[in-house]
Amino acid sequence: MTFGEFIWSIIIFYFWFMLIWIFIRIFADIFHRRDLTGLWKAIWIIVLIALPFLGSLIYLIARKPTDQDMEDSKQMMEQQKRMVGYSAADEVAKLNQLKDSVAITQAEFDAAKAKALGV
Repeated sequence: MTFGEFIWSIIIFYFWFMLIWIFIRIFADIFHRRDLTGLWKAIWIIVLIALPFLGSLIYLIARKPTDQDMEDSKQMMEQQKRMVGYSAADEVAKLNQLKDSVAITQAEFDAAKAKALGV
């Protein structure tokens, strides 16, 4: 096996691995969603099996964010804030410095402060 064949094999392996991972994520997303009925889940699975590439592309384009997605992203953001040691008081102090240096307006300060405080 030459060096070029070895590199080509690695590239092919990478793309196969990526393709399989995309299918796993799409299947997991289909079964995880609460807004799809069992019939729609079955239809999407059949489409993905019959037309894997086209079905994946159609699913990724047609999928709309749900309330469940918004809740999950908020939970992840809260978890990251806890892990990093986020403090709303520190955030407000930084915003106050920006306002004092005229980098942001009072309206921007009020909006960012409300967001930092979770109001």
